[in-house]
Amino acid sequence: MNPLTTLLTDAAPWNVTGLPLPYSPRTDDVLTLVLLCCFLASAYVLGNSRKLLCQLGRDFLLQRGRGNLFNTSTATDMHSLLLLVLQACVVGGIFLFRLQTGLLPQPGNLASPHLLLAACIGGVTAYLTFKWLVYSLVGWIFFDETRSSLWMEAYSSLLYYASFALFALALFAVYTNFSLQVSVTIGAILLISAKMLIFYKWLRLFCRRTHGVYLLILYFCALEIVPCFVFYRSLSAVSGLLINKNLGL
Repeated sequence: MNPLTTLLTDAAPWNVTGLPLPYSPRTDDVLTLVLLCCFLASAYVLGNSRKLLCQLGRDFLLQRGRGNLFNTSTATDMHSLLLLVLQACVVGGIFLFRLQTGLLPQPGNLASPHLLLAACIGGVTAYLTFKWLVYSLVGWIFFDETRSSLWMEAYSSLLYYASFALFALALFAVYTNFSLQVSVTIGAILLISAKMLIFYKWLRLFCRRTHGVYLLILYFCALEIVPCFVFYRSLSAVSGLLINKNLGL
């Protein structure tokens, strides 16, 4: 046998299995396809319902006293708005998924990242559905139909615009080299801004007297702050269960 061949055979352990590469969201084809679909949905909405979105934004800020704009919307407009709600759930889940994978000590051992992604998207969908039901129930019990309808329209408008902001945030978190702390900071700023806009709208719609501010603050804490903590703890528990199972702990 050739001495060089013998040397290579003795030095190279051909039966050794290579180490798996660490999981990276930016190289995930499924995640890229989902973000591409969200981009196409945003382009479709802006192309067909741009005027409606602008009108909803003006009504949110100016507090115009008129009927529900959804009653005069076309079927195309309603389909576009439903697409934005779905996009908000998806891109919000993608952002949380990126935070979860960034916190993993050994991301290469994550056996099923798509299961964790589905859990994050499902968690955001359940949270927004719960908020919608609670808002509808509280408005039906404590307030008149006109103000409740205006509030639900305002909340929906905020959700539509948030879907665009969350899409940009998800792209930023997945495809940039910024640290996890920067992504968390930007996400916290977006969340606080949304809560401030909600509180502003509540003041405009439901606070007609000075003493009503105290009751409004109680409602705000019960319907905005507490659900966020419950959602965070629930998603952390589910994600921890999936991660521990995948890691074999």
